[in-house]
Amino acid sequence: MKNVVIKVRNAEEIVVQYSRSRSRSRSRSRRVLDSEMRRGVQLLGLWSNAMRAVPTLSFPSPRRLSSKDDGVSVCCQMWMDNFRHPDRGVTNLSPLLRRFDLWVLAYQKVATDETGSYTPRSSLSNSTLQDLLALRNAVIDSKFKWGARLKFFIKSPRDKTDYDSLSKRKIKTILTTTQPPPFQDRIVQEVLFLVLEPIYEPRFSPRSYAFRPGRTPHTVLRVIRRSFAGYLWYIKADFTVLLDGMHTGLVLNAVIRDVRDKLVVDLIKDALVTPVVVTTFEKKEKKKKKRKYQKKRVLAEDEPKPDPYWLDTFFGFAPEEAQNVPNWGHCGVLSPLLANVCLDELDRWMEGKIKEFYVPSKSDVIWNNPQEEQGNTSWPEFVPTSGPDKTRKMDFVRYGGHVLIGVRGPRADAAALRKQLIEFCDQRFMLKLDNESLPIEHITKGIMFLDHVLCRRVVYPTLRYTATGGKIISEKGVGTLLSVTASLKQCIKQFRKLSFLKGDKDPDPQPCFRMFHATQAHTNAQMNKFLSTMVEWYRYADNRKKIVNFCSYIIRGSLAKLYAAKYKLRSRAKVYKIGARNLSRPLKEKKGQSPEYHNLLRMGLAESIDGLQYTRMSLVPETDYSPIPSNWRPDHEKLLLEYIKLEDPKTLEEQRSCIQEEGLVSPQDYISMLVWNYKRNSLPMDQLSLVKSNESIDRNQLLLVGSNQDDQDNINKEEENDGRMNAAHM
Repeated sequence: MKNVVIKVRNAEEIVVQYSRSRSRSRSRSRRVLDSEMRRGVQLLGLWSNAMRAVPTLSFPSPRRLSSKDDGVSVCCQMWMDNFRHPDRGVTNLSPLLRRFDLWVLAYQKVATDETGSYTPRSSLSNSTLQDLLALRNAVIDSKFKWGARLKFFIKSPRDKTDYDSLSKRKIKTILTTTQPPPFQDRIVQEVLFLVLEPIYEPRFSPRSYAFRPGRTPHTVLRVIRRSFAGYLWYIKADFTVLLDGMHTGLVLNAVIRDVRDKLVVDLIKDALVTPVVVTTFEKKEKKKKKRKYQKKRVLAEDEPKPDPYWLDTFFGFAPEEAQNVPNWGHCGVLSPLLANVCLDELDRWMEGKIKEFYVPSKSDVIWNNPQEEQGNTSWPEFVPTSGPDKTRKMDFVRYGGHVLIGVRGPRADAAALRKQLIEFCDQRFMLKLDNESLPIEHITKGIMFLDHVLCRRVVYPTLRYTATGGKIISEKGVGTLLSVTASLKQCIKQFRKLSFLKGDKDPDPQPCFRMFHATQAHTNAQMNKFLSTMVEWYRYADNRKKIVNFCSYIIRGSLAKLYAAKYKLRSRAKVYKIGARNLSRPLKEKKGQSPEYHNLLRMGLAESIDGLQYTRMSLVPETDYSPIPSNWRPDHEKLLLEYIKLEDPKTLEEQRSCIQEEGLVSPQDYISMLVWNYKRNSLPMDQLSLVKSNESIDRNQLLLVGSNQDDQDNINKEEENDGRMNAAHM
């Protein structure tokens, strides 16, 4: 068998040499190569016969740049393996880093961000694949250096610079000024992210929501509405200092807790330690130059288009908790993941404190079970406040570097928890905090979180319950409802920052001159997209109608002032008179919808103008009060866990035993029975089997006839009874 393996390897070499020789040099005699090719094919045929006899043997395939496996399937398998064994330690990630499919997938993602268009795998050139292979080998052999500015293994498809022919002045400028991260660095960051994210996602706490797939600020608001209804004292902690930069030793210790691969740890360490070149600006007095007319810049073919105006405007409404995104050294997209890895220790410590803090009370009607997160089951948001004794309980959520802690109990308990939190941050993160940085606020004052105000409303409902003996008792109760309202003050602040209005008490809309040269149809379409996004952002706010109506008023007033200046109409009143309330009529003719405009619109020569949405409060949709489950998980995690459960052989055995106990037949067994009966009846059978089959058929027919006869007898009896009842009535 060994001889066969050796011959087959020789056959492989012959095939590879033949293909190479056909492409490089054609001077060699083809007859010799053809004879070698035939001999190689014969040896491969011998090997296939040997493989049929011994199916456990295998031989190495020739090395190729592109493989049949897809990078997405490799990532899916990684996610399933890590969710199947979430607590398993990881000691060797080199085989994953050697997978060329992951590097191709990372290149596709980074190239899409760079050029703005997706690059299919089949369109990648051979030179690009060879450069990507060289980058992979350099990373595996520890020859890769972060932040290289002149020597690249692979360059961006947009980079056409010839670095070998640069002058000394340009080289000095490149080495001393701030430059965007190199293209190859972003590829390495993406590969590490693809490998590390599925390892840490099943280990993270379910109470952290930032920088994670499937978790949004809306999820935090829904969880707060569900679980924070009974808390009186709140602690807001701000750890954004840690997101700005953390000690290298703390980051590496947090990574080593779960991943102990030397190559990955060294790459992360080098990315954190390698200095980033930043330009030092010198203050010089510059003479004011007259503003010249600037031509509209034409984008290159491979240059990505900038974000539209409505998206830029909406990004200006990002809450303070979501504005600070970590960016450590040369880590790039790895920085948010590493921040969650470091702060996961804080999440686990808080989860332990939740168990220690819980003290149930028999006189309290809610939270008598530590697993319960809702209040009264008949009214989930209703929480009674009367009574001498209450259940002591706490909960928390973390969004990035901002932590919100709710405490049900006396203020002294909240103060003790704050002291312990200060000591923990000092020991673990070397972060000095004080009482002023961790304020304790009562729910009646209103707590700001994610641009929403958490407050409570006192209600006096009538509680009805059944006492012993079946007597219904009605009593007047006192309770609270947790109110999650959008902050109008914060909304005005964001609009003022975007130059849409001025003034605090009486906000006055300002024209958005950035859209001055755009058409009326394009401007209205941009603002409609912005308003639709704002409606979705304030989806779970109690004052959704009010806040969206205010945004619509500001946008409509800003556009009216813009059109008044553009078409020289002097005032907003004239704009509304010609263009209607929603600005859907054309303002260029200054006569509204003229007959000529109708004809041009019908022929397709004029652009249709969409009116502004939500011009009245009644048009704004209602607040979404749909409850979120207590054991909520993102959809992708549900699918993963369900798939893992179906793959488990124990699940199949349980299903089969349950089917047998219930006396049912699975669809697979039923189909197999039909196929078996078809095969059996189609073959010639002896006389005994025919007799038995006929007897079974006759028996089945008799059973069917008997069941039909019984059904007919029952029907006749029912008809007779109905007739007797009718006669009795007569």
